[in-house]
Amino acid sequence: MSLDAIAPSMGPEVRHMQIMKIIVSLVMLLGLSLGNLTTGFGAQAIKLPPPATKGAVSVEEALQNRRSTRKFANRSLELAQISQLLWAADGINNPQGKRTAPSGRAAYPIDLYLVAGERGVTSLAPGVYRYVVADHSLESVASGELRPAVAKACNSQVWIGEAPVIVVITGDIQRSAAKNGDQAALFTHLEAGFVGQNILLQAGALGLGAGVAGGFKDQPLAQALKLPGSDTPFLVMPVGHKQ
Repeated sequence: MSLDAIAPSMGPEVRHMQIMKIIVSLVMLLGLSLGNLTTGFGAQAIKLPPPATKGAVSVEEALQNRRSTRKFANRSLELAQISQLLWAADGINNPQGKRTAPSGRAAYPIDLYLVAGERGVTSLAPGVYRYVVADHSLESVASGELRPAVAKACNSQVWIGEAPVIVVITGDIQRSAAKNGDQAALFTHLEAGFVGQNILLQAGALGLGAGVAGGFKDQPLAQALKLPGSDTPFLVMPVGHKQ
């Protein structure tokens, strides 16, 4: 339909106003449509700094000094430290897409969620983020201060909510079952353990403290993290500077 066909009996000024209203309405509709299309598809992706592959602390030193930490200083982490922790946990370490943690038949059923507190990470808004392994980036899942909700789901263990960040290790057993059949549950649980140990050792090498909590209520924790129905939480790991 041509613009001339819009209210032909109206004067030029009235027709101009009608046309402008239609244009504004179309722009608003297009904006809403694009917003819906990009939700959940990396619209909130945050690219992480490249991880370091050499450090000042040896594996032996990290093992010797490994301790679980339950008291954290009121001090922010840097995005580079988050990058290093998540890459060490289960990041890609070769051109073929292999990862830092072993996975039964390379099924890779593990997902990592970062719960960042208010001023928990420099230049990162508080909220829940999923680690996107392929892009070494963070995808926003939920915004706001959600550490108290996570701590409450973990049987109200206060110390968990006092860390600047919490890494939650989850897994999709069905993703593993496609390659591992009846052994999928076993392999996924084992892989969660490998990833957790990687986090503990990398935290130590960075001079940070990390703890592990396995006592939590699955459903409240999944709701706090807005996990997809296929993901099961396995480990909750607060990380931060030691007090």
